[in-house]
Amino acid sequence: MVGPRDGGRRSNDKDGGAVRVVLWQTAPLPDGFTQLWRHELGSLAELSRLRARVRTALTGRPTVEHPEREHWSERMVLIVDELASNALRHGGSPVAATLSRSDEAWLIAVDDSSPRMPPTPARGRDPGRGGFGLYLVADLAHRHGWCPEIGAKTVWAVMTPSAVGG
Repeated sequence: MVGPRDGGRRSNDKDGGAVRVVLWQTAPLPDGFTQLWRHELGSLAELSRLRARVRTALTGRPTVEHPEREHWSERMVLIVDELASNALRHGGSPVAATLSRSDEAWLIAVDDSSPRMPPTPARGRDPGRGGFGLYLVADLAHRHGWCPEIGAKTVWAVMTPSAVGG
Protein backbone atom coordinates (compact mmCIF):
# COMPACT_ATOMS: atom_id res chain seq x y z
CA MET A 1 0.00 0.00 0.00
CA VAL A 2 1.32 3.41 -0.93
CA GLY A 3 1.06 6.16 1.61
CA PRO A 4 3.01 8.38 3.99
CA ARG A 5 4.99 5.44 5.36
CA ASP A 6 6.71 4.75 2.08
CA GLY A 7 6.79 8.22 0.58
CA GLY A 8 4.32 7.41 -2.17
CA ARG A 9 1.84 9.88 -3.57
CA ARG A 10 -1.07 9.59 -5.94
CA SER A 11 -1.68 11.86 -8.91
CA ASN A 12 -3.87 12.06 -12.00
CA ASP A 13 -2.21 10.92 -15.16
CA LYS A 14 -2.33 12.86 -18.42
CA ASP A 15 -5.20 10.73 -19.79
CA GLY A 16 -7.55 12.33 -17.29
CA GLY A 17 -8.56 10.78 -14.05
CA ALA A 18 -6.53 7.59 -13.95
CA VAL A 19 -4.44 7.31 -10.82
CA ARG A 20 -0.76 6.47 -10.92
CA VAL A 21 1.46 5.88 -7.95
CA VAL A 22 4.78 7.69 -7.55
CA LEU A 23 6.97 5.66 -5.21
CA TRP A 24 10.22 7.63 -5.47
CA GLN A 25 9.77 11.33 -4.80
CA THR A 26 12.42 13.99 -4.73
CA ALA A 27 13.11 14.70 -1.05
CA PRO A 28 16.12 16.07 0.81
CA LEU A 29 18.13 13.82 3.08
CA PRO A 30 16.47 13.64 6.51
CA ASP A 31 18.01 15.80 9.25
CA GLY A 32 19.32 14.67 12.60
CA PHE A 33 21.47 11.72 11.51
CA THR A 34 25.14 11.27 12.44
CA GLN A 35 27.34 9.76 9.74
CA LEU A 36 29.09 6.57 10.86
CA TRP A 37 31.04 5.81 7.68
CA ARG A 38 31.21 6.21 3.91
CA HIS A 39 32.07 3.28 1.64
CA GLU A 40 33.30 3.87 -1.92
CA LEU A 41 32.26 1.27 -4.53
CA GLY A 42 33.91 0.59 -7.87
CA SER A 43 32.12 -2.58 -8.99
CA LEU A 44 29.35 -5.06 -8.19
CA ALA A 45 32.03 -7.44 -6.87
CA GLU A 46 32.54 -5.07 -3.92
CA LEU A 47 28.94 -5.41 -2.68
CA SER A 48 29.77 -8.36 -0.41
CA ARG A 49 32.20 -6.17 1.58
CA LEU A 50 29.54 -3.47 1.85
CA ARG A 51 26.94 -5.98 3.11
CA ALA A 52 29.41 -7.30 5.72
CA ARG A 53 30.20 -3.75 6.85
CA VAL A 54 26.50 -2.94 7.27
CA ARG A 55 25.87 -6.17 9.21
CA THR A 56 28.81 -5.40 11.50
CA ALA A 57 27.52 -1.87 12.15
CA LEU A 58 24.01 -3.13 12.94
CA THR A 59 24.71 -6.38 14.80
CA GLY A 60 28.42 -6.47 15.63
CA ARG A 61 29.01 -9.42 13.24
CA PRO A 62 29.91 -9.44 9.52
CA THR A 63 27.80 -12.56 8.85
CA VAL A 64 24.37 -13.81 9.87
CA GLU A 65 24.71 -15.79 13.10
CA HIS A 66 21.32 -17.54 12.92
CA PRO A 67 20.09 -17.55 9.31
CA GLU A 68 16.98 -19.51 10.29
CA ARG A 69 15.75 -16.47 12.25
CA GLU A 70 14.89 -13.26 10.49
CA HIS A 71 16.46 -10.16 11.98
CA TRP A 72 15.50 -6.60 11.04
CA SER A 73 19.12 -5.91 10.11
CA GLU A 74 18.87 -8.25 7.12
CA ARG A 75 16.14 -6.02 5.74
CA MET A 76 18.53 -3.09 6.00
CA VAL A 77 21.26 -5.13 4.28
CA LEU A 78 18.82 -5.87 1.45
CA ILE A 79 17.97 -2.16 1.13
CA VAL A 80 21.67 -1.25 1.00
CA ASP A 81 22.38 -3.95 -1.58
CA GLU A 82 19.50 -2.86 -3.84
CA LEU A 83 20.37 0.85 -3.73
CA ALA A 84 24.11 0.30 -4.23
CA SER A 85 23.69 -2.23 -7.04
CA ASN A 86 21.27 0.14 -8.84
CA ALA A 87 23.79 2.98 -8.53
CA LEU A 88 26.56 0.78 -9.93
CA ARG A 89 24.39 -0.53 -12.80
CA HIS A 90 22.47 2.59 -13.78
CA GLY A 91 24.25 5.58 -12.24
CA GLY A 92 27.76 6.67 -12.93
CA SER A 93 31.01 6.55 -11.00
CA PRO A 94 31.89 7.47 -8.39
CA VAL A 95 29.43 5.47 -6.27
CA ALA A 96 29.47 5.62 -2.47
CA ALA A 97 27.22 4.37 0.32
CA THR A 98 26.97 6.27 3.60
CA LEU A 99 25.54 4.79 6.79
CA SER A 100 24.20 7.19 9.43
CA ARG A 101 22.23 6.82 12.64
CA SER A 102 19.84 8.81 14.81
CA ASP A 103 18.63 7.14 18.00
CA GLU A 104 16.80 4.01 16.74
CA ALA A 105 16.72 5.00 13.06
CA TRP A 106 19.32 4.13 10.43
CA LEU A 107 19.87 6.04 7.17
CA ILE A 108 21.57 4.62 4.10
CA ALA A 109 22.37 7.12 1.37
CA VAL A 110 23.91 6.03 -1.95
CA ASP A 111 25.47 8.59 -4.28
CA ASP A 112 26.21 8.29 -7.99
CA SER A 113 27.03 10.79 -10.72
CA SER A 114 23.70 10.75 -12.62
CA PRO A 115 21.68 13.66 -11.18
CA ARG A 116 19.14 13.66 -14.01
CA MET A 117 18.35 9.94 -13.80
CA PRO A 118 15.78 9.45 -11.01
CA PRO A 119 15.23 6.05 -9.42
CA THR A 120 12.63 4.48 -11.71
CA PRO A 121 10.92 1.24 -10.67
CA ALA A 122 10.38 -1.29 -13.47
CA ARG A 123 6.94 -1.34 -15.07
CA GLY A 124 5.44 -3.80 -17.51
CA ARG A 125 8.38 -6.17 -17.25
CA ASP A 126 8.39 -9.92 -16.73
CA PRO A 127 9.27 -10.37 -13.01
CA GLY A 128 11.72 -13.10 -14.04
CA ARG A 129 13.89 -10.42 -15.64
CA GLY A 130 14.36 -8.58 -12.33
CA GLY A 131 14.29 -4.85 -11.90
CA PHE A 132 11.92 -4.70 -8.95
CA GLY A 133 14.41 -3.76 -6.22
CA LEU A 134 13.08 -0.20 -5.87
CA TYR A 135 9.63 -1.58 -5.04
CA LEU A 136 11.24 -3.79 -2.43
CA VAL A 137 13.12 -0.86 -0.89
CA ALA A 138 9.92 1.22 -0.84
CA ASP A 139 8.15 -1.59 0.98
CA LEU A 140 10.91 -2.33 3.52
CA ALA A 141 12.00 1.21 4.37
CA HIS A 142 10.25 3.45 6.86
CA ARG A 143 10.92 6.45 4.56
CA HIS A 144 12.77 6.87 1.29
CA GLY A 145 13.49 9.38 -1.44
CA TRP A 146 16.14 10.86 -3.69
CA CYS A 147 17.72 14.23 -4.26
CA PRO A 148 19.66 15.56 -7.24
CA GLU A 149 22.69 17.74 -6.64
CA ILE A 150 25.21 19.38 -8.94
CA GLY A 151 26.92 16.47 -10.69
CA ALA A 152 25.46 13.81 -8.38
CA LYS A 153 22.33 12.11 -7.12
CA THR A 154 21.62 10.65 -3.68
CA VAL A 155 19.08 7.87 -3.21
CA TRP A 156 18.26 7.23 0.45
CA ALA A 157 16.20 5.06 2.78
CA VAL A 158 15.51 5.13 6.52
CA MET A 159 14.96 1.96 8.52
CA THR A 160 13.58 1.90 12.05
CA PRO A 161 13.93 -1.49 13.78
CA SER A 162 10.92 -0.90 16.02
CA ALA A 163 8.78 -0.35 12.90
CA VAL A 164 9.48 -3.91 11.69
CA GLY A 165 9.33 -5.65 15.04
CA GLY A 166 12.55 -7.55 15.03
